[in-house]
Amino acid sequence: MVIRKATKNDLQGIYQLVKELAIFEEEADAVKSTISDYEKAFDEKLISAHVADLDGVIVGMALYYMTFSTWKGHMLYLEDFYVSTRHRSKGLGQQLFDAFVNEAKERGCKMVKWEVLDWNKEAIKFYERNGAIIEKQWWDGKIIF
Repeated sequence: MVIRKATKNDLQGIYQLVKELAIFEEEADAVKSTISDYEKAFDEKLISAHVADLDGVIVGMALYYMTFSTWKGHMLYLEDFYVSTRHRSKGLGQQLFDAFVNEAKERGCKMVKWEVLDWNKEAIKFYERNGAIIEKQWWDGKIIF
């Protein structure tokens, strides 16, 4: 198993994991993006990722992008973080998360941020073990076009 920065060749594997994540989150029909969207975003350097590569198969990923906090400064936002079900409990998630945090530090970020579903107790415990503050007072807002 190798944890490494993603290349454009990894996007199909990342995209498949995003679909798997949507199923896990009981939102299978919510993925409207296409592999072309991923390729364009990757080419434009809007997204980056670290992947868990098992003999050429992407079995885990942390997909993130740079953004800005008006209170803290530069930050890295973790958009999707997922390890395929059959490859869990092997330390891959921790390695991917560590790679994400290290990337943020290397980029000079002041903070990292992400969302976690309130019912995903295992993920919440994982983040708390890593020193995360799980904010419960903020509500997400969005408009879908």
